[in-house]
Amino acid sequence: MAKVENRKKLVGKFYALHQKASKNGISSAVIKDIFLRPLIDESENAEVNQNVVKQSDKKCNSKKGLSAWIRKIKRKYVFTAIFILGVVCSGSFYYYREEVAEYFEIYTSRCFIENNQITMEMGRPLAQCDFCIGLKSVPVEHNISNDDFVKKYAYGSIPVLIKDATSNWTAMSSFSFDFFKDLYVNTDDALSIQDAECQFFPYNTDFIVLGDVFNMTDARANFSEGEKGWYVGWSNCHEGIKNKLRDHYQRPYFLPIDSESSALDWIFMGGSGPGAVIHIDYVQRPSWQAQISGKKTWTLVPPPECEHVCNDLNVTVHKGDIFVVDTNLWYHSTFIHPGEISITIGSEYD
Repeated sequence: MAKVENRKKLVGKFYALHQKASKNGISSAVIKDIFLRPLIDESENAEVNQNVVKQSDKKCNSKKGLSAWIRKIKRKYVFTAIFILGVVCSGSFYYYREEVAEYFEIYTSRCFIENNQITMEMGRPLAQCDFCIGLKSVPVEHNISNDDFVKKYAYGSIPVLIKDATSNWTAMSSFSFDFFKDLYVNTDDALSIQDAECQFFPYNTDFIVLGDVFNMTDARANFSEGEKGWYVGWSNCHEGIKNKLRDHYQRPYFLPIDSESSALDWIFMGGSGPGAVIHIDYVQRPSWQAQISGKKTWTLVPPPECEHVCNDLNVTVHKGDIFVVDTNLWYHSTFIHPGEISITIGSEYD
């Protein structure tokens, strides 16, 4: 029993540290060496019982409706919900002893991450509703100053749409499906590093990794009639590609002068139809997303404890706009409008 508890603590500590480190550009290999090894050296017999989570077929992979279901769970049902979740995913787990380096596989399992997101949601602290009371629409700003942005929006969780905020970015004419395909395919180890260390969001597609996206047929990539639609997202933690991307866009002009940007970029790309289903994020800082091409409508829903005093909001982001939103508080979903492919790039700030 003691070893089982020790294993659980290691999993929790490792996952939390890995999430924070990844968002700040620290590689997984470094985290594994500096964090796991010392813990194991201190443990009895330098061995641990470990979970190696097999990727299940579709039981734990589908996100459709997941967050909507989470939001409706009453807290008094939390233990029942966790039990049901464990039964659903039980076929994806088995135990065995091996070198502690293999312990790292836990992080890469989709089922493990899904379970963690659900339990995090159930343990989410209740929000104070001051940020959304009386808010009936998303504020729209033009040429806002740094001082005004700090006073009104930077850290107060009120979403804001900044119009025509990317006029001097070469990304507006450079970023495209072919741009990203050429960049990732022709950069050594980019796709392998992406698969191993970055996040990929397939949404409602049949893609498993980012390489699948860039391996699709030209007809599907161009949304030809009769082809399956697609919309995906990913985090970029490849240093070389990050630098190349940032040659084409700058830190948004309105952000606090002394704020720092995340080491990660987030890219979302695809065609007409539903984008992300309703969910909240578990990121460290406020975030912004710039619409490089296409048109996307966001739906924002306040936390359940605020629904009786706050309104659902909708805002359509056009090419050249930047949307700033606290995705840790606002449940959100997106819809991509017909026409030009939607490409969005974003990051976090503090």
